[in-house]
Amino acid sequence: MFIEKEFFEKKIQNIINRLDKIDKTLVSMSKQRCYLDGELLYDNYDLCKLLNISKRTLQRYRSSKELPYHTLYGKTFYKESDVSNFIRLNFGKDKRNGINDEKEEELA
Repeated sequence: MFIEKEFFEKKIQNIINRLDKIDKTLVSMSKQRCYLDGELLYDNYDLCKLLNISKRTLQRYRSSKELPYHTLYGKTFYKESDVSNFIRLNFGKDKRNGINDEKEEELA
């Protein structure tokens, strides 16, 4: 089978143009952020990456009500302020060897 060079080049250029369009769409989608009441929202994937934890660990934090969450259109989101508070309380400087300041004062 023989394809003319000009026809082939046009088809390849069409494919390249479509791939460029898809690439631009994906880039713009990745830059879109969700907000609730002007506050940034994280989804499960973002939060797992941020905290370096598994989806199951995140589920455990939700179930134990340590981490507040919101469900919108069947998807789980976490407010940035809630995440900041959670990080401060659970991963902050106050957690030294599993003993926080209140327990240290009781032991003293």
